[in-house]
Amino acid sequence: MSVYVIIGPLFLLVLAGYWKLFEKAGRQGWEALIPVYQLYIMLKLTERPWWWLLLLVIPGINLILCIGILVDFIKSFGKVRVGQITMSILLPFIFIPKWGFDKSTQYIGPPGGDDFKNKYGKNRAKSATRELAEAVFFALLAACVIRGFFVEAYTIPSSSMESSLMVGDFLFVSKVHYGARLPITPLAFPFAHNAMPYTGARSYSDLIHLPYFRLPGLTDVKKGDVVVFNYPMDADSPFYRPIDKRDNYIKRCEGTPGDILKMEFGQVYINGNLIAAPLNAQMEYQVRTQQPGKVFDPDTRYKLHLEDIQRFTKVDYTLNTTAASAEKLRAYPNIKSLRPDIKLTGVYDPDVFPHNPRFRWNEDNFGPIIIPKKGWTVKLDSLTLSLYKRAISVYENNKLEVKGTDVFINGKKTDSYTFKLNYYWMMGDNRHNSEDSRFWGFVPEDHIVGKAVFVWMSWDAKAPSFNKIRWNRVFRLIN
Repeated sequence: MSVYVIIGPLFLLVLAGYWKLFEKAGRQGWEALIPVYQLYIMLKLTERPWWWLLLLVIPGINLILCIGILVDFIKSFGKVRVGQITMSILLPFIFIPKWGFDKSTQYIGPPGGDDFKNKYGKNRAKSATRELAEAVFFALLAACVIRGFFVEAYTIPSSSMESSLMVGDFLFVSKVHYGARLPITPLAFPFAHNAMPYTGARSYSDLIHLPYFRLPGLTDVKKGDVVVFNYPMDADSPFYRPIDKRDNYIKRCEGTPGDILKMEFGQVYINGNLIAAPLNAQMEYQVRTQQPGKVFDPDTRYKLHLEDIQRFTKVDYTLNTTAASAEKLRAYPNIKSLRPDIKLTGVYDPDVFPHNPRFRWNEDNFGPIIIPKKGWTVKLDSLTLSLYKRAISVYENNKLEVKGTDVFINGKKTDSYTFKLNYYWMMGDNRHNSEDSRFWGFVPEDHIVGKAVFVWMSWDAKAPSFNKIRWNRVFRLIN
């Protein structure tokens, strides 16, 4: 069953509650259904400045602001107790419709208004400062809870997922889907991941290190999911970061625990079955033009989303784009030929996992390789050790030693190992411009952060006009 079958009705319950509350406040109920405009009306009803809406484009601030607006809004209906405020934030699908349809709940007025002051405070001389402090406190507290256990905002900084996700996309990542991971490094500065803004100083202390634990989720990680996870290689020098403080990466899951993965000429096969490439996936193409000269003008580059254009001879180029854009470019009059720049089989790339010349793999031709599954036992030999030694020693915290032809794990000689964690294979949709599992291997389950669910804003810094917002991507579900 799709998680949207569960989330959809809950979302409709919240909207129904807002509809009734808007009507109680003398507004039209339909105004609660329009994104952003809904917040504007809530600001009017609480007598807060409209320009607060401009802060919605700032990641992190937008979440705190939305919670602050909600706190003010429910206060205007007399819901001022700590429990009421907390429940409206954590369980809005219960309490917002409950108050909306409850006849005893009525609109009192803005929290700073006389009616509100007369009913909820004898001495309100210092209420403005106190209410502001309370609003900020609840907003910060709720933002920490929501960010840690429900949903978190991210920005796409690089082109590794182009054109499925684009540089400048602002998206929400659900932690409910796979189950929220409890903090492993709890002593940390709020809203800073692993470094403080501007200074770059470390934002956490590793004096306390808690064991990995994940709350129950709505679903498992599935092939095709766009997943945010902690970068496994941050366990190494120079960072040696704890799991939850390793950099956040976003890729598409191509293989799940127990799968046999193989790549041939850029195509992914799972358990022997060809997996279709993502619809908007990009790759590198070789282009030969009819004659030298100006071939890719700025308008063509932007319209067809041509990236990383490099010229090798007077008529030969390479570039990154989607298959659809490549077909359009092929029809241009000065294009003589265009074909994917796919590496040949058997050509060894030392940058590709497992960095062993006995595996003559490259980014387009790879495997087969078995993705470890919890409870799976692998026989250890000179070949399998190259594939799984990092998972055994680094991710599962074992001391692994090889003495001649003998393998020792935690001081005991053995010829096999049973995995304690599930692992995943993550790849970027921009297949020739992505640092992913092909280069550093498996992603352990304790590194999984959440599922990318939708883009709420998209900003195109390269747009050739003043209209930098990609309106066709705003509030767009991620496939």
